[in-house]
Amino acid sequence: MEIVEGKYWGVENLTVKERIKKVIDAGVDQFGGNMNTAELLELIEGGQIKESRIDQSVKRLLRVKFQLGLFDNPYVDVEKAEQIVTNKESVKKGKLAQRKSIVLLKNKIDIDSSFVLPLSKNLKIYTENIKKEIASEYATVVDSLDDADFAVLRLQTPWEPRNGDMIESFFHQGYLNFQEPELSRILEIAKEKPTIICMYFDRPAVMPEIVKSSAAMLCEFGATDDTVLDIIFGKFNPTAKLPFEIPSSMEAVKNQKEDIPYDSENPVFEFGFGLNYGMN
Repeated sequence: MEIVEGKYWGVENLTVKERIKKVIDAGVDQFGGNMNTAELLELIEGGQIKESRIDQSVKRLLRVKFQLGLFDNPYVDVEKAEQIVTNKESVKKGKLAQRKSIVLLKNKIDIDSSFVLPLSKNLKIYTENIKKEIASEYATVVDSLDDADFAVLRLQTPWEPRNGDMIESFFHQGYLNFQEPELSRILEIAKEKPTIICMYFDRPAVMPEIVKSSAAMLCEFGATDDTVLDIIFGKFNPTAKLPFEIPSSMEAVKNQKEDIPYDSENPVFEFGFGLNYGMN
């Protein structure tokens, strides 16, 4: 098994034992992903950490487990779990939560143009990254961009593949801006047809060119095709607001302070921004 050493920014000068003591003195009850107890035991045996302090952590951790009922019935009823997961009312509430989380960022091609969204049902649309059978319930789906009235694209924030340690491989990292040839491909579509873009934000994206060229833009944080299309076709009025700002360039990102929120220069969209069909 690969052992990944914990990150210790700011306390590089401390030993492993000193770092452990500092963390426990700060009130931490549990070390996630760390199965090595040797140094902690040495600190306790040497009197640097009292056993009573460890007892406090144990009590707090067990209290939560008892409150959750994990010791009353630790076994999952598989049949009941399947009923709950597929329960129509639960699915309905989940879809509603998705709709409420989708942010409408742009709804005009330019200042003088009329609103683009919501789209009407009697249109031909070219789609990418949307299941055709689902999109067909909202409009006529065509395979060729030339035959379409609008293009509807679902995109994802760019990321840079890395071969770092095990933990690093779990997360998207690196550049936030779209690279070539993908950027030019998206812009060419937007040039050919009015394009509605829905961006999946697992982290903010740098996309000023795409914002400018799009006819309308939305962002989501994990949503099914039908919930996205419900917004685009006006079955649900968007109400969500951005939980972070959208930077204007990678240079602006690099100049941000790590401990200060919302400080990028001239963001494309500010924290808390969001449109709806009553106030576009």
